[in-house]
Amino acid sequence: MADRLDLALVGGGRMGEALLAGLIDNGTAAGRIGVVEPVTARQAELAEKYGVVVSGELLAADGVILAVKPHLTAEVAAAMAVHSPSRVLSVAAGVTLSVLDGALPGVAVVRAMPNTPALVGQGAAAIAPGANARGADMDWAERLLSSVGKVVRLDEEALDAVTGLSGSGPAYVFLIAEAMIEAGVLQGLARDVATTLAVQTLLGASTLLSVGDRSAADLRADVTSPGGTTAAGLRALEDRGVRAAILDAVSRAADRSRELGAS
Repeated sequence: MADRLDLALVGGGRMGEALLAGLIDNGTAAGRIGVVEPVTARQAELAEKYGVVVSGELLAADGVILAVKPHLTAEVAAAMAVHSPSRVLSVAAGVTLSVLDGALPGVAVVRAMPNTPALVGQGAAAIAPGANARGADMDWAERLLSSVGKVVRLDEEALDAVTGLSGSGPAYVFLIAEAMIEAGVLQGLARDVATTLAVQTLLGASTLLSVGDRSAADLRADVTSPGGTTAAGLRALEDRGVRAAILDAVSRAADRSRELGAS
């Protein structure tokens, strides 16, 4: 391709496509985005669906999103350096800024920890600056990720905690949803009914928490009448150590993230 693109998205998998769709939905011109994807069938699918340039080879662009598998990220970043991008955003889990900065000397690198709800435009991501990244580079990365959810800025040392909380967090919610559905079935509800009620309850509660300025503790208190049904249910959860289990889950996931980053 003769013209230099504004943005090259390296990796057309689920997260890469989520970012691509979010950017286009938020007004980025499809003609200024290129996607690098090695699988021929996937190339055709992305080109037809989004009207973007898709190539099996690396593309020259001012900005780059690295959305490849972690074990390939350093190699792909080093190969991308030949095209002299100004900025690179990596969404590869566990690939540290020291690795990215080493593969991309002189380039403004931003590392992100997104999560899978980005696939439906409801992601939560944290970004951290590399050695050459400045405020404008963080602004750029935040604009990209804001197309699929909310973004916070942190130092890299905090990204392991982010991994334990929001990176792995959707799986915790899915496990709770599974348990609620099963509980409904055990109480005599049809599985489809239990599923509808459990999913909508989680969605509604999350929305209620996100739209106001009241804390989770305040909202919980609102629905907990003394001696009532909710109080009985919450007592069972506390007796079973659910709060402590969630604290431990986030801690263990964060610890595992630190171990992987050090390996």
